[in-house]
Formats: sequence, structure tokens, C-alpha cells
Amino acid sequence: MKVVFIGDIVGNVGRDAVKRLLPWIKNKYQPHIIIANGENAAAGRGINAAITRDLFDWGVHGITMGNHTWDNREIFEFIDDEKRMIRPANLPPGTPGRGYTVIKAGSKELALVNLIGRTFLPPSECPFRAADDILEELRGRTKCILVDFHAEATSEKIAMGWHLDGRASLVVGTHTHVQTNDDRILPGGTAYLTDAGMTGPRDGVLGMDRDSVLHKFLTGLPTRFQVADTKWILSGLCVEIDDSTGRATKIQKIRVDEDSWIAE
Repeated sequence: MKVVFIGDIVGNVGRDAVKRLLPWIKNKYQPHIIIANGENAAAGRGINAAITRDLFDWGVHGITMGNHTWDNREIFEFIDDEKRMIRPANLPPGTPGRGYTVIKAGSKELALVNLIGRTFLPPSECPFRAADDILEELRGRTKCILVDFHAEATSEKIAMGWHLDGRASLVVGTHTHVQTNDDRILPGGTAYLTDAGMTGPRDGVLGMDRDSVLHKFLTGLPTRFQVADTKWILSGLCVEIDDSTGRATKIQKIRVDEDSWIAE
């Protein structure tokens, strides 16, 4: 099985990049399943029903979220019913939505799990123990499992990679919007990348307008951030998984921007 994961989609610039590049991605990587992190898809904060429908219509099979899950209140109207979208599983009991699901595409099945870190982020339940419980439950369903760990600290993400080595097919970090260069397959067969990177404005600061961000750093004053209006960049990865074992056999970063991309 080939799976493409698209890093945090930021605003209309990120959505435009996804819409333009998905046909190219399908042609180049031949993925069976495409997953995207959508927690910043609506003006940089949260997601709404129309954007969710667009992503699925364009060819995304599953959407993960993060700490901005609830920023657009419209999500409360559909997250319980949309089985292809998940929010962090280690939020308190009774939180709307679901923390994991199984994505089907043709003859392929991929379990999709979303977790959120506790370092430098709002309080949540232990992601490591939540992962243990979920993977134990999924073990009888499928061996192919993707975990999106939405976390700030690189140490926490790396620790999760080792914690799930041999139990998940892929552990990929999101949230920091900067793609890391540590893609590897761990000894137990788990593909790992600390952060998939961002899909959005290339020349902002983590997707936001750089002048606003600079103003905040220089003055320390409250500043309203807007999604930058610049050329786009798309970041993510492609992983190949042995369906019979759930072990990853190859991981490859994807990083393309508006200046370097040539439609094929």
C-alpha cells in the first residue's frame, strides 16, 4: 500500500496548492490513500463543512486535526457524523468527534489515529497511554496504521516514534509547520518523520503574514495574524507499507513550491 500524507493545510493558499497538486501527486506517487491535516484550513484556524467537502471531492480520503480543531465553531455541526475526519484521541471523554477511524479505498484499509502532545500545548490526557489503548483495539482490525502526532516538542514526537515502533506503520508529526529532515524507518518497521511540514504560504511565518508576526516580536503587543498572501508550498510524505505485516518499506518526503513545480 502507498499512502501520501499532506502536512498542515493553511488557509486558501494551502487549499489552492492541494487542489492544484493532487492530480500531480496521484500521477507521480500512485497512492492508494491520501491523508491531510486540516486544522488550519479555514483562514488558518479550524475547518468548516465546505472546505471538508472540497478536500474529499479533490481526492483526500481522511483528515486529521490538532489544537485548532474547535476554532471554527461550525465543526460542531458535522464532526460527529463525518467518519473520515478525526480529532486528537487523547482529549477528555465526551469530546465531540472521534480520535481514530479506519479509512477504506478500494481494497485497501488504513487505520488513522490522531494524538496531541502535552508539551507547550493545552492540557490533555497522556498521548502515549492513549496510543497503547487504541493500537491494542485496532490490532485485530488492520495491521496498517498511521498515527498523526500533533505536538510542539521534537523530543515528545521522537519519543512517540520509538514508543510505537513495530506497532504502527507510520508515525508522522504535525503542528510546527516546518518539515524536518529525519525521515527514516525505525528498527521495528515503523516509518517516522518528526514533522511533515506545512502546505500553505511559502513566504510568511508558519503561514501567517510576516509583517504582523514581526510586529509582535518587535513590540510584544497583541497582533491579529492573517494568512499570508504569497506563493504556495506543499509539504508531506509518501510511505510504502507491506499490507501483510504493516511494516513500512519506504518513506519519501514531498516538498514542492510554486516556483519549482512543473505540471506533468
